[in-house]
Amino acid sequence: MKPVLKFQPISFSWVALHPQPKGVVQFIGGTFFGSFPTLFYRHFFQELFAEGYTIIALPFRFSFRHWPIAISLWQEQEILRKELTQAAKKLGYESDIYEERTSYFWVGHSLGCKYIALLEFLSDSNCQNIANQCCYRDEARSIQNLSENRGIDTPSIKGQPSLLIAPNISNTESAIPIRSLAMLLDKLGWGVRPTRTETQCLIASSSLFNLTALISFERDNIAGSLGDINQSLEVPKNSDVLWFVEHLKHRKFAVLNQEIPGKHLEPIGIKIGNYIVDFNPWDKFIKPIKLRGIESVSLRFLSVLKQRLSQVD
Repeated sequence: MKPVLKFQPISFSWVALHPQPKGVVQFIGGTFFGSFPTLFYRHFFQELFAEGYTIIALPFRFSFRHWPIAISLWQEQEILRKELTQAAKKLGYESDIYEERTSYFWVGHSLGCKYIALLEFLSDSNCQNIANQCCYRDEARSIQNLSENRGIDTPSIKGQPSLLIAPNISNTESAIPIRSLAMLLDKLGWGVRPTRTETQCLIASSSLFNLTALISFERDNIAGSLGDINQSLEVPKNSDVLWFVEHLKHRKFAVLNQEIPGKHLEPIGIKIGNYIVDFNPWDKFIKPIKLRGIESVSLRFLSVLKQRLSQVD
């Protein structure tokens, strides 16, 4: 009998334990849809679970301050490592895998990718020096204070692969579409931190991001697409997809990337018969399941990332 996807609340997350897991997928989605991940990303989770992954759905938390959220993801993982072991043992499931840090994968969609990227940056042993160069002085100092105030020495996900789906490195203007209001909030120091420019500097200066894969969509007007490059061969400032591909292609392992048909919300969907429905008239709304490719690409990338993991120092 095939195992059935069934979520249960553990700590602050929703968890679907696989009886014989080959890995643990920690997922955080984008604004609004990521607040109810077990509903809106249901089919995506179902396909990964069917392939043998335990799923941790981390509910999205909205804030203009992204550092605390990134650090909270690490704290949640530390709690879950113990809780999952106990929960699996009670059910008679395989449990040893949850104690192994390299069994965990990070998967993000949209703004959720930024939180994962910030957490990986914090895993760099030189992160504080880089932050001093890339961020305002107060911002760099707050990063160190956050960890110290929470009793954390070094939050680290080093050695844990990441799959970024339509990454959106949000600015204030991304969160608030009224440009004049967004500019006012930035001027008052109340806007999104770190900014897109700061985040790009942090990632570009880090020695990590060697176990990263990226999936983009052809008609994505939020995260951008590989087709965004203009005639002068410059990367548009608002194309986060192109920026990631360009800046991670010279790492020890170049970023795995593939662009598939769809818009920014392609991962959203519930299976009804032979169709995927997302109830969003501005996206696909309904689509034959045979035309959906994101799950097969994600599973292939997770497999390749696991192989690369054994080759990273």
